[in-house]
Amino acid sequence: MSRDPWALSIRAQENASFPTRQLDSSEATASGFDTISVQGDVNGNLDPEETYRWEEGDKVDPAEQSLLQKLLRRVVVNCNDQVEVLQSDPTSPLSSVKSFEELRLKPELLKGVYTMGFNRPSRIQETALPMLLAHPPQNLIAQSQSGTGKTAAFSLAMLSHVDPNNKWTQCLCVAPTYELALQIGQVIEQMGQFCLDVKVAYAIRGNRVERGVKLQEQIVIGTPGTLLDWCTKHKVIDLKKISMFVLDEADVMIATQGFRDQSIRIQRALSKDCQMLLFSATFEESLWEFAERVIPEPNIIRLRREEETLDNIKQFYVSCKNKEDKLEALYNLYGTLTVAQAIVFCHTRATAAWLSSVLKQEGHQVALLSGELTVEQRAAVIERFRTGKEKVLVTTNVCSRGIDVEQVSLVVNFDLPVNMEGKADHDTYLHRIGRSGRFGKRGFAVNMVDSRLAVGILHQIEQHFHRKILELNTTNVGEMEKIQL
Repeated sequence: MSRDPWALSIRAQENASFPTRQLDSSEATASGFDTISVQGDVNGNLDPEETYRWEEGDKVDPAEQSLLQKLLRRVVVNCNDQVEVLQSDPTSPLSSVKSFEELRLKPELLKGVYTMGFNRPSRIQETALPMLLAHPPQNLIAQSQSGTGKTAAFSLAMLSHVDPNNKWTQCLCVAPTYELALQIGQVIEQMGQFCLDVKVAYAIRGNRVERGVKLQEQIVIGTPGTLLDWCTKHKVIDLKKISMFVLDEADVMIATQGFRDQSIRIQRALSKDCQMLLFSATFEESLWEFAERVIPEPNIIRLRREEETLDNIKQFYVSCKNKEDKLEALYNLYGTLTVAQAIVFCHTRATAAWLSSVLKQEGHQVALLSGELTVEQRAAVIERFRTGKEKVLVTTNVCSRGIDVEQVSLVVNFDLPVNMEGKADHDTYLHRIGRSGRFGKRGFAVNMVDSRLAVGILHQIEQHFHRKILELNTTNVGEMEKIQL
């Protein structure tokens, strides 16, 4: 398809009162055009009949996303991530385990582990559990996605740590939402089902306690605000007697100002001997600043998979003129390639709804996923997609992170991911295309490029990841047949 109509359309619109953005010379050179003023929305959709404005993409709520992943991942997934360990004491020998027996757990606790279906430790558990169960206790900061076994790891640590003969709270676990707290509690209760003298309490909204009467439950899980009230206002927990403090989903926690401050207030009231554990899905600078304030002298476990994700995925772009042209290219892709299942990403809910409706009318098995659905509804949609009841999932960014469906071999960016400034959102791009190429398999990512501006955004992505994205002509059957997964 020729790019000439883009330039003609853009120049024809130059005097219109639409939002404009001046591309720099590097973007212009990459696309093969002179430097000109580009009109249209952030995805470059140009239509003389409509007035385009910034449309905010479907928002991803971190807490909802974390809960969604927990709902979907009832068992530990196979993970090929490389584990990087930074020890607070580099001279201390680093140990790992290949079986739960090596941990010398209490028989009733080991029985609970096997009853849950854990046959052997996951990759992160192999390294984390010896640190979590060490004597003397060691502090830990761990990066871990949902599904890698981290909740089971710190649940096992808490259950191993408590003395059931002591009828006071010994372990605190803080989660950003009451739904996440309940999910963690379910893991602890199931794993500790044979530890009859160990009890769990939930410091979540709606649960009331009698002021001044100390709790007898050894483990308390809750949200920061309610936990802080129980400890400071109602005084049912003696923070000086807490010997293990777990902060889960820390990246979600620090996204909310109140949660961050409340968590810090709880931590500061703990004794210096309390073992402190922090878990997060990301390791951004803001998290490090937070972690340094609450976790003294920690061991650190990190997972890295960015390079592996890019190596496993073939990336292409398709030149289009408008959304109908994109739709035709999508038909060509799906009709020519051998695709098990595909995910198509759109910028807005409106585009996702339109596309899924059109695909359904053409007889395709399509699922629609966007932010207006509840977390439980999203989990149900993804579960149907995972079991193959629908072959194509049309979604917004609510599905860009952490959702693993092994059969997905094709990811299509119907709209390129952009931020509020109209520039490439590199992190979202990586997470989107990472939905293919899971579990060590090869994936296939296709980007729909429908304007001069979109070419510039694609070029930004190429520069950021140091990867050339090749053009794909979906109308050429011979060329398409050469590119098989």
